[in-house]
Amino acid sequence: MPDPAERTIGVAIPIPHPYGRELQRSRESFGDPLARSIPTHITLVPPLRIASTALEGIEEHLRAVAAGERPFRIMLRGTGTFRPVSPVVFVALATGISECEHLELRVRRGPLDHTLNFPYHPHVTVAHHLSDDLLDRAFKELSEYQAEFPVRGFSLYEHGVDGVWRPRRDFAFGAAGSG
Repeated sequence: MPDPAERTIGVAIPIPHPYGRELQRSRESFGDPLARSIPTHITLVPPLRIASTALEGIEEHLRAVAAGERPFRIMLRGTGTFRPVSPVVFVALATGISECEHLELRVRRGPLDHTLNFPYHPHVTVAHHLSDDLLDRAFKELSEYQAEFPVRGFSLYEHGVDGVWRPRRDFAFGAAGSG
């Protein structure tokens, strides 16, 4: 039974329709059991266990960060991998990398300040913890993938007791509030 005094959260840029659904279907086709539990995204803050009482301060921090940002464009193109360090295949960013890095640094301050296990590298995971054959298939099948879209904000996600990540709140760039 989860501790009601704690929650697991993450902060990410959601991949918009139709691209997010396309990549989620691809992840499902590779047999990734997490495909339906994790919305397609670019991570800004990886899963982080927090005290429930910290949530209000975190949301205030994220509103302030978003208010100071401006929209930018992301182009996804081709695949990459973190193997052999980590069994992950991802769709790579061709544009928007520096904007994501800037945003990640601003978000991961204050109440979200913590040490990362790996250096930050913006990407969209499409296969994780699968056999080498399936990782190779994902790498090859999406090697020509391309999509471009505007980024107008980011979202705070919460990990449910059912194992599904859901958006808790969206934070629009240049906006005083959130949706």
